[in-house]
Amino acid sequence: MDITEREQDGTPTQYEDKFHYWEVLKEVIDAEPPFEGYHVPYGELAALGIEKDKPFKPDTRMKKILARAEQEGIAQMRAQSFADRRPERIVWSDRKWEWASLRFEDGDFNTAYFMDTTAREKWFYQAIGASPAMFRRDTQAGSLYWLGLRDSSGRYLDGGKTYRLAVPLPVPGKLFWSVTVYDAATRSQIRTDQHKAALRSLQELRDIGDVHSVDLYFGPSAPEAGEALWIKTSPGQGWFVYFRIYGPDAPAFDGSWKPGDFEEVT
Repeated sequence: MDITEREQDGTPTQYEDKFHYWEVLKEVIDAEPPFEGYHVPYGELAALGIEKDKPFKPDTRMKKILARAEQEGIAQMRAQSFADRRPERIVWSDRKWEWASLRFEDGDFNTAYFMDTTAREKWFYQAIGASPAMFRRDTQAGSLYWLGLRDSSGRYLDGGKTYRLAVPLPVPGKLFWSVTVYDAATRSQIRTDQHKAALRSLQELRDIGDVHSVDLYFGPSAPEAGEALWIKTSPGQGWFVYFRIYGPDAPAFDGSWKPGDFEEVT
């Protein structure tokens, strides 16, 4: 199905903070075959009146309770994702970059003794999907993800301000690297009239030449350096980035190589 020219919204924002969330969830429960791994959560939903192939008819009192639960739940997950205080989230003590995932043992957020549900919820709110080796922090893994959501002073990135990000070159990766901008509300790639959300070594950055560092720009207006190394942001909207390295090499893990922080220009 070619939907290239079709307006689309694949984000959950239209129902994730209201009662309608539970109605959508009931539709999914009815449509999908049961999954053994969800046996316990199915029981929790049944206690709320959501059970496969049975009517879901909450009264007025229950609707209010469920609507409030959804609002508080999404607020909690937002705080876990963007205001996390677990110390192990920090990649380098002299930078604001965070690990995109708090767990790297496997793709299901397991430790030797328990499932880290807080880490799982944090990642689910940001990005939903994962794979077995996605977060593994070694040179044999396929990729590495860092989360950037604050500037060098610790303030959240603001769509109405302009920032510069210095990236030393070469970036230690066997395949390629990229910086992708996401809207903090939708957690999807940012949408502006520039129609651009990423700066990638194999595409937008492939012609930067043999230099020791490159400055990337993010803000509502193009910088004096030009538009080639710039991603447009929108005033009044928060944003964050993932810095990805595919085929990461040792310097990406041992601290001998690291990107700069976002520095406010205007």
